[in-house]
Amino acid sequence: MLKTDADEEPTVLNLGTLSFYPIKRGEQYGLRVKDKENPARTSFAGLDYFPVELKWLITAKFESYNPPKMIPIENVLGMIEDTPSPGRLVFDAAGKNYSLDAIAEKGETQLFIIFKDETSNKETYGAGRYLYTDPADAKGNIILDFNKAYNPPCAFTAFATCPLPPSQNRLALRVEAGEKKYAKSGH
Repeated sequence: MLKTDADEEPTVLNLGTLSFYPIKRGEQYGLRVKDKENPARTSFAGLDYFPVELKWLITAKFESYNPPKMIPIENVLGMIEDTPSPGRLVFDAAGKNYSLDAIAEKGETQLFIIFKDETSNKETYGAGRYLYTDPADAKGNIILDFNKAYNPPCAFTAFATCPLPPSQNRLALRVEAGEKKYAKSGH
């Protein structure tokens, strides 16, 4: 039986420069194909980043949802999956108060943040960016390092099924930190 990317070790089949593996999105299945010799991969010129700045290393307060809150997360295909959020991260930036709902991924200790900000679709990828954080410390603090914000896979290919930021994770703030828009992104 073939295992999908939702399993611990998915089945990967290889043929020449091609790799194939089954993927599962919600209750739907597909086949992901990768080519080691794809021109987009072999001509990849690297990424561009905002300068690292300490002001984007922010201490947030973790406010737990007990029980975890299920939040609907839509992906680029329009599929919606209810995803557990253990809590939100509340922080100040540029003199204002903001919050981001965190996602608890199965088997992971780090929290996953999907966010969009006022640089989206300008200097950064239009659909938003991702960020991981360590869990809260004993005082309930979490360090948000926006310098580590990165583009989702769909910034590089139209064939990825990336989750999009929920409405509450769309910041009325310019986060000039982390990875910028991929120059060759055509979508």
